[in-house]
Amino acid sequence: MVKAFYTAVIALIIVVLSSFYEQIYLKKSFEEFREVTLEVYSKTEEQTAIKDDVLAVQNLWLEKKKTLHVFIPHNDIKEVDLWISEAVTLVEKKMWEDALSKLEVVIEMSEQIPKTYTLKLENIL
Repeated sequence: MVKAFYTAVIALIIVVLSSFYEQIYLKKSFEEFREVTLEVYSKTEEQTAIKDDVLAVQNLWLEKKKTLHVFIPHNDIKEVDLWISEAVTLVEKKMWEDALSKLEVVIEMSEQIPKTYTLKLENIL
C-alpha cells in the first residue's frame, strides 16, 4: 500500500515537472522566433528586406518545429508554415504591404500559440 502511494506521488511529481518544462520550452522557443520575425518585419516596413531575410525566419521555424510537433498540434504548425512561405514570395516580389500583413499574422501566432497551451484554468476547462 505504501509503495503504491509513493509511486503515485512520484508519478504526479514527474507529470508536474514535465508540464513546467513544456511551458518554459514553448515560451522560450516562440519568443526567439518572434524576435527574429520582428526584425524581418522592421526591414520589410523599411522596404529593405530581401528574400534571404525571410528565408532565415523560415529556416529558424523549420528547426524549431522539429521539436514543437511534440507539444502543439500539426495544424498550428502548418498554418505558420503557410504564412511564412507566402511572406517569402511576397518579399521576393517586393509586394511590401502584402508581405507585412503575412508577417503580422506570423508575429501574432507566435504570441497566441504558446498562450493557448499554457496551464491556465481557461485552457483546461
